[in-house]
Amino acid sequence: MSYSTSQPAPESDPSPIAPTSESNTPEPEKTDVLVQYVVLRRDLIDSWPLGSVVTQGCHASVSAIWANKDDPHTIDYCSPEKIDSMHKVTLEVKSEQQILNLSEKLKASSIVHRLWIEQPENIPTCLLQNLTPNPQYLHILRS
Repeated sequence: MSYSTSQPAPESDPSPIAPTSESNTPEPEKTDVLVQYVVLRRDLIDSWPLGSVVTQGCHASVSAIWANKDDPHTIDYCSPEKIDSMHKVTLEVKSEQQILNLSEKLKASSIVHRLWIEQPENIPTCLLQNLTPNPQYLHILRS
């Protein structure tokens, strides 16, 4: 499995999003960098336009963030102070069977993740895990 990382270029303007003053959500640990791991199917790049494959990762990322919007790590990851310095690592698997196998391994290890299924074709295209600092399951993602 290969991977790449990306971050946006820093902007000179501060984010227009204002922080909320009160929250009932516990604060996540501030010592670790939160990383969102995105796993895409490599075989789709050979048969789909590149933009369509990138779009699958975008759909899955937004879906995973929204599904976990109340999680302290997600709130921290999307905070006004960090919105312009998100960390993502993009990994690839070779085929549909590999992404399904990865999803099953994560389920068996009780690891919260989201398998994006493109509709109406019902094609599994991308997988994302819930945000956590220093994930102890990287060996599963990289295997």
